[in-house]
Amino acid sequence: MAGLSWDQTEDIALALHEAHPEVDPLKVRFTDLHQWITELDDFGDDPKKSTEGKLEAIQMAWYEEWKEAQE
Repeated sequence: MAGLSWDQTEDIALALHEAHPEVDPLKVRFTDLHQWITELDDFGDDPKKSTEGKLEAIQMAWYEEWKEAQE
């Protein structure tokens, strides 16, 4: 399988930060987060394999990237 998978938390977080640099990740609903992840050009995993835990981990990693960019 080519592309990003659900387990590549940091890589997905970086891609989301690049795609949506002005968005506060903590204000994104999980339904939107899931859609944005599956729409990433490099994403290649099964959309149905996501879990709330995986989405939360991605959201928090993205938040760390976003927070660093705000400083």
